[in-house]
Amino acid sequence: MRLQGMVLDAVVRRGKFLWIPLAEVEDVGSAHTPTMALSAHLGMSGQFRVFEGDPPEPHSHCRARLHLESPHGARTVDFLDQRTFGYLVAEQMQPTPDGLAGGKGSPLPAVPRTVAHIARDALDPAADDVHIVSRMRRGSRGIKQVLLDQTVVSGIGNIYADEALWAARIHPQRPARAVSPPQARALLAAVRTVMTRALAQGGTSFDALYVNVNGESGYFSRELAAYGRTGQPCERCGGRISMERVGGRSTHWCPRCQRRYGPRASRD
Repeated sequence: MRLQGMVLDAVVRRGKFLWIPLAEVEDVGSAHTPTMALSAHLGMSGQFRVFEGDPPEPHSHCRARLHLESPHGARTVDFLDQRTFGYLVAEQMQPTPDGLAGGKGSPLPAVPRTVAHIARDALDPAADDVHIVSRMRRGSRGIKQVLLDQTVVSGIGNIYADEALWAARIHPQRPARAVSPPQARALLAAVRTVMTRALAQGGTSFDALYVNVNGESGYFSRELAAYGRTGQPCERCGGRISMERVGGRSTHWCPRCQRRYGPRASRD
């Protein structure tokens, strides 16, 4: 697809997907709805870097470079991906089934085709809490696996799943059906609290690779209560934080205050 001369309409997010609706110059300000988007998934190590004026030489991990013009001057956007698990692709969009905005950042009721199967983001104002809680409580999978399932609710990564489960006092391997509706609602609220705080602090950066578009590191790692604290005392009860690999992911919890089987799940 030709990108030269296209107008970037917005930057939209759903879960771990980003996309930029593309408009022709003559369609800007009209009722015409963009049908194409430049969509991206950052994988494990992908990132965008934005430079004003003359950009530096492309980094060795730069996979694509976009040159933008605006009333505020020229900008360059680099897509970097060290592990090459991410992607950047131009693709068609399709209407959302509920007619609501496709994601955070734009009122456009459309999503790229590769994003259509992804559930709404936990921080999406259009997210249906009743539906999410119902989906969260299905089956015998451990509740952490459910949180990481992007078809149930999107945007929750490994670190923030551990932190939300710690905040809600729920063992990560408690079977989903053993989580009561009030517990599931409290867990969803904890997810939102943790993710909102993390976003305000630029995320969790453990090395120089994880930075924002301006090259700045996040500092939420200073507030982690469970993740990465194996063997350290729980800040709530003093128990020792445990770690186990579950589904190939490191999982952290406090055995003392996050019991695998809590009170019997109620129907409330």
